[in-house]
Amino acid sequence: MKRTNALETKSVDDNDDVYSAIDTLTKSVNDALAGIEKKMGKIVDDAISPLKEDLTDVMKKQNRPRAPGGSSVQGNEDIAVATIEAKAVRSFLRSGVRNFVPGQHLDQDEQKAMSVGSDPDGGYTVFPVLSAGVTKKIFDQSPLRRLSDVVTITTGDAWEEPVDVDDLDAVWVGETQSRTETSTPQVGVLTVPVHEIYAMPKVSQRMLDDSSWNISQWLESKISDKFGRSEGYAALLGSGVAQPRGLLTYATDPANDISRPWGTVQRVPSGGATAVTADGLKSTVWALRAPYRLGASWLMNSNTAGSIDKLKNANGDYIWRDGMTSGAQPSLLGYPVEIDENMPDISAGTLPIAFGNFKKAYIIVDKAGYKLLQDPYTAKPYVLLYAYRRTGGGLRNSEAVKFMQITA
Repeated sequence: MKRTNALETKSVDDNDDVYSAIDTLTKSVNDALAGIEKKMGKIVDDAISPLKEDLTDVMKKQNRPRAPGGSSVQGNEDIAVATIEAKAVRSFLRSGVRNFVPGQHLDQDEQKAMSVGSDPDGGYTVFPVLSAGVTKKIFDQSPLRRLSDVVTITTGDAWEEPVDVDDLDAVWVGETQSRTETSTPQVGVLTVPVHEIYAMPKVSQRMLDDSSWNISQWLESKISDKFGRSEGYAALLGSGVAQPRGLLTYATDPANDISRPWGTVQRVPSGGATAVTADGLKSTVWALRAPYRLGASWLMNSNTAGSIDKLKNANGDYIWRDGMTSGAQPSLLGYPVEIDENMPDISAGTLPIAFGNFKKAYIIVDKAGYKLLQDPYTAKPYVLLYAYRRTGGGLRNSEAVKFMQITA
């Protein structure tokens, strides 16, 4: 016979007491919930019953066709909707969820009475989610600033550099032969003025204070991007009047460096009246003298690059060489290719391709500093964001670059 000690007996009795207390508490909670549900149901029914009676009276007065039960068809439908709404309220009260997902605690009939498309019928509870990122349009930036020589000045409104392009004479003579005076070289000067570019967008003070974005920082980023694109375009096609003078705006001449005037750029024929040829590309490379070929590159837009990509040599091999890895810079006849969408397309008489050492050929001069001023006074209640910078550019060495012209 198994013996039971006093400690084990006491433990069993204590467990029985706990289970009994839990059962009693559970029953009390269930009874309380049932009473609450019954009372809330009665409150809802009492509130809806007068509406049902009023609806029935209205339908009777309208003398509409009645259903076999004695009430009008339309009246039955309206009462059914009211009943569904009452059931939905009861379901909401039972769920205890205030910000519930539409349809989570409702059956199919109850859902018909609520709609996201209607704000009073529940649409107010559905909110869009604002992305943390921003979809941005990406604009083309000119690589000419990166390729050119960039100088920064802190004082003055122009940059000047002496230009030594002249030569002197040297004469062979005998031991006792007389010596006459030889020519003396002259020195010129290159002047590049700086010009001002500005932007002044307007935004309300409340937008700056309450927007979830940092509007000021966003606008500053947009201004900086626009300045870069505008300066890149001017460095290639600028008129030189209140803006930098573009590389393609200087005079051209078919003569070589020895006979061509300084300050004019040599143009090399493409070999085709309306197209680029492989021979024309090779002629352009060899037109650039050896001291400038080290560090030289091509400059063209994507349309021109697409046309050259299809050119083949006499052996049927493509002369265009793609980069060894994805995104790597392509090469043409052994020199890297830079894409600038500001370059003109291929057509008769145009200059769609430049080849040269751009760091020696073109110079960009920046006045130190990028200024951004906020003006909350001039246009109240708006704030003017005034940003400006000063920069200039010009041809530095006309021998260091060649243009290909579309001509036979």
